[in-house]
Amino acid sequence: MEKYFDYKVIKECKQSGARIGVLKTPHGEIETPVFMPVGTQATVKGLYPRDLEDINAQIILSNTYHLYLRPGEKIIKQAGGLHKFMNWNKPILTDSGGFQIFSLPDLIKISDTGVEFSSHLDGKKHFITPEKCMQLQNDLGSDIIMAFDECTPYGATEEQSVKAMERTKLWLERCYKEQQNPKQMLFPIIQGNMFKNLRAQAIKDCVPFAKCGIAIGGLSVGEPKEIMYDILSFMDPLLPKNMPRYLMGVGSPDCLIESIARGVDMMDCVLPTRVARNGTAFTRHGKVVIRNAEYKDQFYPIEADCDCYACKNNFTRSYIRHLINAKEILGAKLLSIHNLRFLTRMTEDIKKSIREDRFLDFKEEFLNNLNKNSH
Repeated sequence: MEKYFDYKVIKECKQSGARIGVLKTPHGEIETPVFMPVGTQATVKGLYPRDLEDINAQIILSNTYHLYLRPGEKIIKQAGGLHKFMNWNKPILTDSGGFQIFSLPDLIKISDTGVEFSSHLDGKKHFITPEKCMQLQNDLGSDIIMAFDECTPYGATEEQSVKAMERTKLWLERCYKEQQNPKQMLFPIIQGNMFKNLRAQAIKDCVPFAKCGIAIGGLSVGEPKEIMYDILSFMDPLLPKNMPRYLMGVGSPDCLIESIARGVDMMDCVLPTRVARNGTAFTRHGKVVIRNAEYKDQFYPIEADCDCYACKNNFTRSYIRHLINAKEILGAKLLSIHNLRFLTRMTEDIKKSIREDRFLDFKEEFLNNLNKNSH
């Protein structure tokens, strides 16, 4: 039988232990570490697939919850799956929708069987079980699929966190049993909130079900960054070395580099495109809030040595500021392209430093520059 998925570590940095790996999927290979742009509704907001190819995006993420509600998984299946539906022929990861459902606390009833919730679109009642979650993602046809899990917020008690972790394990067993498509890889999700003993237990619970990838959930949910880094450092030696580790929902430049230093291989976040729509650009010297008045007469690109479409074609800070303040779509598009390219270029630079066994030096220099001046 053809092997659709495989992961190999191809280089480990002698200085830091950070690694480069290659993940094989039915829609192509991904070189990790990798940042994954988020296309919640089967589109990265405002961007063409060719824009994503230009920024060298290797894989994108879509959201099961949103696509189930609109246009519906049956329409996407009829179209030939998510890749054909959205004209993207590289790998796609879908999350389970669990995080979105649990973000609607007024609208949910949760039990060991599954979750009942009301659609945020029309109030209609829905019920999702682990089995239904697998069927939905199977219809979507993504390459990497997530187990249905219960995510607890920062500040949850140990008792609440234990209950959610045990339910996540129960649901994982059911997801694993339901998931039969060899062209899809199921990633279990490690929960346990901010409790190290629970994180250690959750890893033990998940590893038997992890065949070519494992996800870390329940971080970047409101906790201080130092706590997230501490949990990641604790988990690093406990996680399997022979598969990619996916940290869910993390995408600021500092979190990206700190997470890679702690053994993370894959990350995603809506942050780069969301802040772009609000008029903020990532640069090596921190964030630039380009809608501010100080940029009105800066007739040069967002970042001089950036190779993104916006910078290399000399769309100036002044012009982009005008577009953002005039609420022109092009402003958000140019900043989205820049911010996503900034993160993909950053991961390319990280991989270069790992190949040259100098990742810690690169990290120190990068973070020093980043903190020098944010506007």
